[in-house]
Amino acid sequence: MSNNVLSGLKEHENKLIAIWNKLLIENGSTDGATEEEESKELTSLLLNALKVNSENLNSPEFEQVYDLLIGISSSRAKRGFSPRENAQYLISFKEAASQILSEIVKDPASLYNANLQLATVLDNMTIMTFEAFMKGREDVISRQTDEISEISTPVIRVWEGVVALPIIGTLDSSRTQVVMENLLQQIVDTGSSIAILDISGVPAVDSLVAQHLIKTVSATRLMGAECIISGIRPEIAQTVVHLGIDLTGIITKASLASALQTAFEMLQLTVVKRK
Repeated sequence: MSNNVLSGLKEHENKLIAIWNKLLIENGSTDGATEEEESKELTSLLLNALKVNSENLNSPEFEQVYDLLIGISSSRAKRGFSPRENAQYLISFKEAASQILSEIVKDPASLYNANLQLATVLDNMTIMTFEAFMKGREDVISRQTDEISEISTPVIRVWEGVVALPIIGTLDSSRTQVVMENLLQQIVDTGSSIAILDISGVPAVDSLVAQHLIKTVSATRLMGAECIISGIRPEIAQTVVHLGIDLTGIITKASLASALQTAFEMLQLTVVKRK
């Protein structure tokens, strides 16, 4: 009986879509006409699947519904919807469908069974929605992390033969790889013989960060360039000494200006004030 009742929702498709869109607007879970078209397509596919067979959730008809739903959920995540708003998307559909069922089914037992079967279908879809939403958010975070890494590791040519890399934030293994690649490539492109690593923007230096810096210095030297580390604040110097980190053989300076002055001396250049 419940299967016949759920198939009857197809006859009230337009009304169901209208109620659903109204609920989405009231809950703030929609962002305009584009999503309204997606909702219409999802409703049509879902009602067709329920009409064919509401018990076999692995049927080809439901596979089409799942594919579209995953795409919608991923898109909503990238457009900035919260997890609650994304969950509300299908909850509102369930509420709209329940309203329609209460109007077309008068027998309490049949209505209960139909709502129970509808809930089973939509709960399964809600789990898929959540998984797709998380995947979409992970893609956004990954893309933003890559963009931030590119922005926060610029290699600057400060003088002929001298490049500088101001490092902002904490160094980890993946970011160290980006730093080294950018720095080594710039050394090759500019033919520079001196590279300055400025760590003024690094909040703290521990043994792991120090190891990453030493690796970067070693890679720079293998390219035939000398490396200077600048931005050694008093608290960082104390931490390095306390941890017993060996920076022997690495030129360190308190500021970028001091490092640049040292680079000029190594290149046998003198900067004088013009009278």
